[in-house]
Amino acid sequence: MFSIPGKQAVTITPNAAKQITRLMAKDASTGLRIGVKKGGCAGMEYTMDIVTKADPNDEVVELDGARVMIAPMAQMFLFGTEIDYETSLLESGFKFKNPNVVDACGCGESIKFADPE
Repeated sequence: MFSIPGKQAVTITPNAAKQITRLMAKDASTGLRIGVKKGGCAGMEYTMDIVTKADPNDEVVELDGARVMIAPMAQMFLFGTEIDYETSLLESGFKFKNPNVVDACGCGESIKFADPE
């Protein structure tokens, strides 16, 4: 939907690709669908679901067997985002480095996008 020829909607780091392929194998799924929804302190939150079937309108990005599907309503918010998977002493999880985010809450769970002009 919001694609630019020759440029992927999102990029996936090797660490994220490994974790996504693990999740896909564990649940015998088609991939990880990401999106956004209203909620949280800053107004929007990322959503992630392991799915068994892609929506025909999903933007699909693949790397080393990992498949990420971007929900249609989220494509304009996620364009240019890097998806990483980080592990530390206290936590591990997917991290989104999204150039479209203008603000985030203190805990980092919710985000705000620029208001349309």
